[in-house]
Amino acid sequence: MSDVQFRFRDDEPVGDPGVTVGAFGEQSNASAVRLEPGDEARDLLPHLGRIRLIEVNFPVFGDGRGYSAARILREAGYQGELRAVGEVLVDQIAFMRRCGFDAFAPEIALDPGDAEAAWSRYAEVYQPTSDGRKPIWARRHG
Repeated sequence: MSDVQFRFRDDEPVGDPGVTVGAFGEQSNASAVRLEPGDEARDLLPHLGRIRLIEVNFPVFGDGRGYSAARILREAGYQGELRAVGEVLVDQIAFMRRCGFDAFAPEIALDPGDAEAAWSRYAEVYQPTSDGRKPIWARRHG
């Protein structure tokens, strides 16, 4: 498991490793889950109140299923830590953050300056997502 390099939360980090989605239902004391590509994020929806951490694995940079999982979870009201793990690249982190990720544990550490530049590159956004930023069209047209 990679170390968390960036975290945008004030609560105490969860130290327990995430269990698989399949094992989660059998472990009533588990508070951390790891979603792999192909796992169904919707399977976790009935349990969101007891999950403190969901790790979403990006095994390769081209696999975008984790973005959809993040949106599903945030739109369903998940308030816990949503951590992107694995092959997390600097050119993706701004989009991951917009989808609801609030912690990042890249397999290979990112340059902090490059990461900060990625998060602050675009002053305006075009799509509504879970990061709370109002899209430019909504600012123009109410």
